[in-house]
Amino acid sequence: MKALIVDDEDLARAVVREHLAAHPDIEIAAECANGFEALKAAAQHQPDLVFLDIQMPKLDGFEVLELLEADGRRPAVVFVTAYDQHALRAFEAQAVDYLLKPFSKERFDAALAKARAVQGSRPPAAQLAAASRQGRPLERVVVKDGPKVTVIPLDRLDWVQAQDDYVLLRTEGKNLLKQQTLASLESQLDPARFIRIHRSFLLNLDRLARIEQDAKEHREAVLRDGARLPVSRAGYQRLRELWEEA
Repeated sequence: MKALIVDDEDLARAVVREHLAAHPDIEIAAECANGFEALKAAAQHQPDLVFLDIQMPKLDGFEVLELLEADGRRPAVVFVTAYDQHALRAFEAQAVDYLLKPFSKERFDAALAKARAVQGSRPPAAQLAAASRQGRPLERVVVKDGPKVTVIPLDRLDWVQAQDDYVLLRTEGKNLLKQQTLASLESQLDPARFIRIHRSFLLNLDRLARIEQDAKEHREAVLRDGARLPVSRAGYQRLRELWEEA
């Protein structure tokens, strides 16, 4: 089995490396200090197993999983973290195991045994990432285009348009494509901030300036930057319900 060790702390990586030394059937393909390094190493080495920290700068562990799936790679994952509040989400995400720092050699070996047992039957990384966020809205969206990764904070996301199995994300005057359905992304966003105004459009309510209606009762959302998006009857009803609640 090829393994990646991903952690922003040198000492934490050293501990995992030391424990793996007792298992000659495990090859450490690379050690990574952040999520971007992990994605590059995964593309190069195609690991079977990732020892993955959760709280890291730039990209967290669950975002790394999502981007691995976008590239078609599905490694088994053992989370290694100092924070126990992620444990429930990790197990909901069907991670192989969850190692809470500091851990013993015996505990590490038990996690590795689980990884060997599930090799070949592990769930897709996108499934892991989606499950990990149950009941917890996204705070940002990550998009991978070849080797380039863009992180979009939600306060910079204007609107989203469905394009078959992709979504077009409008942010700061640019359009980015992400392989995900509109319904899937909608389920991960805060419904008080992002509203389905049309079967093909999600709108960040902070961008809405007004709603205009023509003589045939066709409605459009006019955004603060002048952009116009179609509003369906169902979408208009959702907006009215929000306004009434406010």
